[in-house]
Formats: sequence, C-alpha cells, structure tokens
Amino acid sequence: MAFWGGAGVAALCVAALGLGGCSTAGYYAQAARGHLDLLARARPVPELLADGSTPEALRRQLALSQRIRDFAVAELHLPDNRSYRSYTDLGRTAAVWNVVATPELSLKLKTWCFPVVGCIGYRGYYDRAAADALAAQLQAEGWEATVYGVPAYSTLGWSEWLGGDPLLNTFIGWPEGELARMVFHELAHQVAYADDDTAFNESFATAVERIGSERWLNEHAAPGAREAYAAQGQRRTDFRALTQAARADLQALYASTASDADKRAAKAERLARLRADYEVIKRERWGGFTGYDAWFARAGNPSLAVQGAYNDLVPQFLRLYERQGRSFPRFYDEVRRLAALPMAERRAALQAEP
Repeated sequence: MAFWGGAGVAALCVAALGLGGCSTAGYYAQAARGHLDLLARARPVPELLADGSTPEALRRQLALSQRIRDFAVAELHLPDNRSYRSYTDLGRTAAVWNVVATPELSLKLKTWCFPVVGCIGYRGYYDRAAADALAAQLQAEGWEATVYGVPAYSTLGWSEWLGGDPLLNTFIGWPEGELARMVFHELAHQVAYADDDTAFNESFATAVERIGSERWLNEHAAPGAREAYAAQGQRRTDFRALTQAARADLQALYASTASDADKRAAKAERLARLRADYEVIKRERWGGFTGYDAWFARAGNPSLAVQGAYNDLVPQFLRLYERQGRSFPRFYDEVRRLAALPMAERRAALQAEP
C-alpha cells in the first residue's frame, strides 16, 4: 500500500525558503536540491499532449489526469491552481523515501519538528541511501526503524509560486480509480492542515479521497474501472482489518504489566501470525495478488503506527461530512475550524457524537 501525503515536509521547507523559513544546511539542503530538481524537470501537460513523441499510454493517462483534476475543482471544491497540471518523470520508483521509527515496545512514532509544518512522525529523503543511513543510525540507538517509498507528496500549496506540485511517473500509470484517489488526497492537504497532528491531516485527506473517488467512478468511470477499483477496495478493506487487529493486540500487550521479555516474545508471535494471516488472505481471497508483499516484509511497530495515522480518524471525518449536509465547502470550513484548535479540543470535537 502506498502511504500518501505529508512526506513532502522537506519540500515544504524548500517552499518556505522564499519566505525566509528554513536553513539551507544539512537536511534542508537535500530537500532543496530534491524538490527543485523535481520542479525543474516538470513539463506542462498540454505541451506533452501536443508533443508527437509522447508515448500513447502516457498521453492517455495525462489526459485522464486532467479530467480528474477538473472534476476535483468543479465537484469536490478542491483548490483550482497549478498543482497536477504539469508532469515530471523522475526516473525512479518513489518521489521520496520516508524514515519512521518507534520504541521497541510501543506504537508511538518518533517525531521530528520543522518550520512551517510543526512536528511530524517521519523524515523524508530524496535519496534512498540517505534514508537507509538514518534508519540504521536510529536502530543503533535502540529504535525500531523502517524505510518506505512514497509515490507522491503535497507541499500544502506553498510551492504554487514555483509551479505547484506536478504529476509524477511514480503514479501516473495507476488504474483510473487509484489515480483519482491519489490526486484528491494530495489536493485535500492544501485545504486544511493541523500542526503536529499527522493522524488528523492524513485521515482527513483519506476521507476526501474515498468520497471523491466514489463520486468520480459513479459518474465518469471508463468501462471496467469500477470493477477494478472495487476489487482493490476489497483488498484495502481486508488489509485494514488485518493491520487494525494486530495494532489493537500490540497496543494492549505494550500497555500490560508483562515483563519486557514476555512482551518481546508475544510481539514476535503476533507479527508472525499477522504475516501468516496475510498469506492465507492473499491465496484464498486475492488470487495471489502480491501488491502488499513489500509492506508485510517490513511489518512491525513503525509500519503499523503509520497505517493508523492514515485511517484511525476517517470514520469521524466521514460523519462530519454527513453532518455538513454533504456540502464540501461547509465540510472544509469545519475541518479548518477544527485544525485551528488545540489538539485535545480538536480530537474531542471531531469524535463527539452528533
């Protein structure tokens, strides 16, 4: 599963350079180089569509992306700007690589704090080797750490003056429903952002992508797109059920009075069972689909903790959308209001029953 959004914290600091917001040393220097390289390679989609040398498969996907982009503005009231109106081929399989870490016996993500965006539970790199080096350093310090590739990220609108966030080769070839949900998710990050609350931000964007992709497919899908999306949706549902059960069991284990040695043994058993359950579902329900193999290969505290950030609050956002009469402007206004509250008040308000 691709973990979308937010991974562009480094790029956000690049955007803030124009506002005097970040130092260019160290980590921010690689962010500046990486994001500016990404932007420098971007070409306007209309130019690529008119270019006879553009491969036909890419031409079709670019044209589809623009219909999706127009729908995002007209029907979902997402920002009408230059984001996803240009295209960059990075020549690699991920836009950035995120490093995430937790204690050995906890699902609480280590956080890093940055200008503009506050504190977040990951650190992004444009170079895989640099991400691996940080993960190794964290592991040497006693953290459980992992690295995963991110196909897209949002600069929250801060890079509009540089041309906006481009479409990327890392996701442009995805099936119609998956491409739509990615675009909707990343644009949602430009609508509202709460400092220091990754779960709020990602769950909001995930709620928007679910509502938006369902509407897109119901109204505009090409033949077969709804069926393909439904099949992938069932796999996502099964995946969430597997991982949520494992997270609940591990949270209870870590909060228990068992000794650390017993916790370690029970943790290893639970993760082994998670992988075994996945193999059964993959074989018996998914027809051998291997798209989640990489996730389960690295499954552990960090991966499970990140998964929670993208899903834990989605039901509350979906209820909020319903309470706002399924009006996107009213929904977004309420989300922005909540984002401005202190975290405790924000969570209480979001989880309150109607």
